[in-house]
Amino acid sequence: MNKSQLTSLIKQKAKELGFEAIGIARAEFLEEEAPRLENWLNKGYHGKMAYMENHFDKRLDPSKLVPGAKSLISLSYNYYPEKVQEEDSYKIAKYAYGKDYHFIIKDKLKELFSYIHSLAGEIDGRIFTDSAPILERAWAKKSGIGWEGKHSLIIQKNKGSFFFLAEIIMDLELEYDTPFQTDHCGTCTRCIDACPTEAILPGRIINASRCISYLTIELKEELPLEMRGKFEDWMFGCDICQDVCPWNRFSLPHREPAFNPHPDLLHMSKEDWEEITEEVFRELFRKSAVKRTKYSGLKRNIQFLKA
Repeated sequence: MNKSQLTSLIKQKAKELGFEAIGIARAEFLEEEAPRLENWLNKGYHGKMAYMENHFDKRLDPSKLVPGAKSLISLSYNYYPEKVQEEDSYKIAKYAYGKDYHFIIKDKLKELFSYIHSLAGEIDGRIFTDSAPILERAWAKKSGIGWEGKHSLIIQKNKGSFFFLAEIIMDLELEYDTPFQTDHCGTCTRCIDACPTEAILPGRIINASRCISYLTIELKEELPLEMRGKFEDWMFGCDICQDVCPWNRFSLPHREPAFNPHPDLLHMSKEDWEEITEEVFRELFRKSAVKRTKYSGLKRNIQFLKA
């Protein structure tokens, strides 16, 4: 089987598994990203996420993750929900409505990798979904999936930005897609203007230490008093920059049953959230990414919003 046939079959199988977009790039050192990443770290924009300082070389060089790497497959998986929470509620980022995406997508990646193995024979490779030191958005752009919005997320012209990214790195040579070059954001600054904590900086740079998602999920200590009154009722994550993006008018509801929320979640009021017990928390978020913040973390965030 030649490279062209192999690449075509892989893309076809990825679509069958529910991936919306698939692009393939040559696995090589991300030369342009190196100074950008170094500058971001030097300025402390990663906040208390000390792990971001680790594995600098691995983030830039796929051969450090898979020796002899030749191809990196980048994939997107839609999570835009059909229905959202009611207005009078503390809010959760849409990606966390249902079951934790890491498990759902990883199972699909395993199936895709197994299929590639059946076609190509003995190959070495690894699968990733927000699970290793890999610059997902740089690879999504390099493989032609979309462009980087001013909020730093990848946008697809006919689908918006409400999707997860995933990757497969392999020592198998395939046909490569053209990197996405065009910036379709133009002069629009809606995401920058809408961010209540001014976390989005010019040049597609995010000061994560000011981002509501970072503060409500990653930060384990007390929330900074200077941020009081700026969270706009977000208690876990934040979708403001995506909600205001004109390209997300093209977002269509996902078709993944595992991403559907617990029936009670969308109808809970602020009062319900303020009175939530640990038992209810465990029931609502049994297999959810919200478990990352734990019951105590969610209560901390709610108390901060109430004050």
